[in-house]
Parts: sequence; structure tokens; C-alpha cells
Amino acid sequence: MNPILRNILAVIAGLFIGGVVNNILILISGSIIPAPNGADVSTREGLLAAMPFFEPKNFIFPFLAHALGTFAGSGTAIKIAVSNQTKLAFVVGAFFLLAGIIMVTILPSPVWFTITDLVLAYIPMSYLAVKLFRKKV
Repeated sequence: MNPILRNILAVIAGLFIGGVVNNILILISGSIIPAPNGADVSTREGLLAAMPFFEPKNFIFPFLAHALGTFAGSGTAIKIAVSNQTKLAFVVGAFFLLAGIIMVTILPSPVWFTITDLVLAYIPMSYLAVKLFRKKV
């Protein structure tokens, strides 16, 4: 397969796998750490209304979803890519960071969570994936 095409597919696969990991963690989060009583988190409006009642524990799974989704996506891109594994891992991380920035504008969260999430969940997880999975040349 053409190396350029394979690298493009590596990024696409990384975004897909990272998105799947993210979504799975978000879907199971409510059964492990329930939302506050009476909160309807099934809609954007319900989530916005419930946000002031969330405790720090309610932000554990969203952070894990963002961090592990980015990590899995970057790791996938590294494993599939023919060359430029580091750059492609950071491309995946940048996409997830952009999605995180968009998310905090759509669904405001406490400042402490926004800063923690945007600073620690994306680019550092891509860096960790690079350190763990990049092919040594």
C-alpha cells in the first residue's frame, strides 16, 4: 500500500478508535458514578441544568474518556503508520484537543475541570502513546 495512503488511514483509524473508546467510557460512566438525583443527562439541556449539581467525582469518567480516547487513538495511528509516527500521533491528539475545546464552549464545565481536561487529557496522552508505542529506528 502507498505509504502516504497508509499514513492517512492511520490517522482516520486513530480518530475512529479513539472516538469509540471515548464513547464507551461516557456510556458506562453513569452506571459507575451516577449523576445527581433527579438529573436528566440524556439531553444537552438536561446536562446543562444538572451541571451545577455535579461533584468532582462526576467528572472522573469524562476526563478518562478524553484521555484514554486520545491515548488509544494516538497509539492506533502509531501502530498503523509507515512513517512519521510521532507527527501522526500528535495530529490525532490535536483533533481530540480541538473537539475538547469545542465541547467546553458547547457544554460549559467548572473552570478547574476545563483547565485540567484541556491541559492533561489530549497532548500529554499523545506524548505518552509516542513514548510507549513508537517504532524505534
